[in-house]
Amino acid sequence: MLVTRIEKWMAQTTLEMRQELQQEMQQQLLEIQRQQLLEAEQRGEEKGEAALLLRQLERRFGALPDWARDRVRAAGTVAMEEWGLRVLDAGSLEEVLA
Repeated sequence: MLVTRIEKWMAQTTLEMRQELQQEMQQQLLEIQRQQLLEAEQRGEEKGEAALLLRQLERRFGALPDWARDRVRAAGTVAMEEWGLRVLDAGSLEEVLA
């Protein structure tokens, strides 16, 4: 009789542990998915900002040299936002990307 109780207790404990582990794994998976979504959104925003800034620079200064395109594509959002403001007043491409 004691062995039967122990076996039932062990089975119940094992089931509870599995359920807890499964819940933890699901929560971790959701967090990973959220983080991946945020990173994808950020990359999308950066690509969009780069595309817009490149169009503005081309409109203002004509065909862009490769170094300027590379610099814009490698830049972060903060730099591109600053350059987007500079393009309104700068007299040269170099002034914008300084």
